[in-house]
Amino acid sequence: MSTRATEVEDTWDVIVIGGGSAGENAAQYAIRGSERTAVIVEHELVGGECSYWACMPSKALLRPVEVVDAGRALPGVASILEDSLDPAPVFDRRDSFTHNHDDSGQVEWARNAGIDVVRGRARLAGDRLVEVTGGDGATRILHAHHAVVIATGTTPAIPPIEGLREAEPWTSRDVTNLREIPDRVAVIGGGVVACESTTWLGGLGSREVTIIELERTLLGHLEPFAGAMMAEQFKERGIAVLLGTQLQSVHRPDVRDTGLGRIHGGPATINTGDATLEVDEIVVAAGRTPASADLGLERAGVEANEHGYLDTDDHMAVVGAGDWLYAVGDICGRALLTHMGKYQGRIAGNVIAARAEGRSADGPRCRDLADHGMVPAVVFTDPQVASVGLTESAARANGVDVETLDYDIGSVAGAKLLRDGYTGRAKVVVDRATDTIVGATFVGSDVAELLHSATTAIVGRVTLDTLWHAVPSYPTVSEVWLRLLESRA
Repeated sequence: MSTRATEVEDTWDVIVIGGGSAGENAAQYAIRGSERTAVIVEHELVGGECSYWACMPSKALLRPVEVVDAGRALPGVASILEDSLDPAPVFDRRDSFTHNHDDSGQVEWARNAGIDVVRGRARLAGDRLVEVTGGDGATRILHAHHAVVIATGTTPAIPPIEGLREAEPWTSRDVTNLREIPDRVAVIGGGVVACESTTWLGGLGSREVTIIELERTLLGHLEPFAGAMMAEQFKERGIAVLLGTQLQSVHRPDVRDTGLGRIHGGPATINTGDATLEVDEIVVAAGRTPASADLGLERAGVEANEHGYLDTDDHMAVVGAGDWLYAVGDICGRALLTHMGKYQGRIAGNVIAARAEGRSADGPRCRDLADHGMVPAVVFTDPQVASVGLTESAARANGVDVETLDYDIGSVAGAKLLRDGYTGRAKVVVDRATDTIVGATFVGSDVAELLHSATTAIVGRVTLDTLWHAVPSYPTVSEVWLRLLESRA
């Protein structure tokens, strides 16, 4: 904490702590079409995790792997494909999306939108006050006339396993920005980041890839068949899948401090209790930690919950802080997804704008609804996994009387045309009482493009009788919707 006397130096209508996409949306929506002012305080890169270390670089790495795999399933195309991908141009294309970690374009966007940018680490300093410490150690106090929005996100978690942290493992940031493909690699975890990392490492040339997951299934938060199909596809590609496996210890002797950071020059040995495994790199994809530890929350009279996240109401206002402090994005712990953070940012921005203008903050665009059982998500692996809403087990746990409809996507004509040997499955969860869909899961090539129709049906509470009249084009994979409805008849 700074010992400098609190002195208001600068005032904006809205201050946003964190320059990721959620914070950017909150700032933009809070001031657009008005004379209000906003500032984003960011200690790293404006654009945040998604732009430089998560969504964009990871999908840039995954897309070539997906295209080559699809081509190898098409006669006439398979014969002209090289045996393996060339990582160098893939890395160059990835870097074009991250702008080589240059955020000047994002800063320019912000300023063109009327949003100022201040560099430094921010902490709450009181009611509508934010203290910012710059890279030179100097501090300044910012004052918000209307609102402060916290959008600090999360950071990669490293489990407390003997020797793991000391072995200098890769986190999600490292594996999305890799420069060389490791020959032998272990991926710790079984969630989205773990499965996507495993996909591009194997696809770009790692000779031995092993995914190690404590639970007995991959993607354990989804329908069980999704994780089972993912594991089967990994095994067919020569990837070792160790489920129900506890990592006991890691030993990497050749780690040294160069003065520029700790590096390693040799392999690591992983002990699972049942076996040992020697690898060249370890990727830790075992969850995230909320970045709430040093935000000065106590000065605002609030605290994080037991998991370190900030509880918010449906206006995205932090519970217990009145109507001036908001939180959006991963820091809320609701749905750690970029599109949901942007959605929350739009809500918070609309609420701030309404209150600043003396309007009601209870309008349809000022209340969060989608976080409650309507969250869409895609795992961009091969095959893709797309889901929205509740799983069957979650719906039953919530007391919903459900029935399920399942169909083999590979039986649809459009899927057969897409690639030979198409393997996929669709499942929807139907609330019997309302005759509406409350959950949907798709596994297969290119199923991400099926997801928004399911999201629209769930959010719009479209009955199955009405869906009968939503005619899918032929021959497309979307015809699976008709087949799902027919399976109920």
